[in-house]
Amino acid sequence: MANLLPAKTKYRKVHKGRVYGQASSCNKLAFGDFAIQALDRAWLTSSQLEAARVAITRHLKRRGKVWMRVFPHKPVTKKPAEVRMGQGKGPVEYYVAVVKPGTVIFEIAGVAPSLAREAMRLADFKLPFRSRFISREEQEQY
Repeated sequence: MANLLPAKTKYRKVHKGRVYGQASSCNKLAFGDFAIQALDRAWLTSSQLEAARVAITRHLKRRGKVWMRVFPHKPVTKKPAEVRMGQGKGPVEYYVAVVKPGTVIFEIAGVAPSLAREAMRLADFKLPFRSRFISREEQEQY
């Protein structure tokens, strides 16, 4: 399982920041017919994202097309166990994608609605927040 990480970053370490508000971009279906949309805010680690992607692709058995709408750009640092306070910030441990409520995580096209719903249900178990299944027909009603 290859962890997702940016090829190149301007700065090695970044501030923690806060996850405020609703998703203003990446909050609608753009490519596929079905999607999974976040209902809570969280940091989505590269390993969680990869596990969800694998769950979707395994269930679809190479049918249809899958889009991953978020990418882990934010580095998270961690100091080693049993290290005294001070001496600066620790090394980068992993990367996260900042997810706000309304963010579309994955999209699927070219499969039956029942198959897409089940694939997204399996992916939902891998994610650290509540999410919902949306389709293009539902989105056009709003």
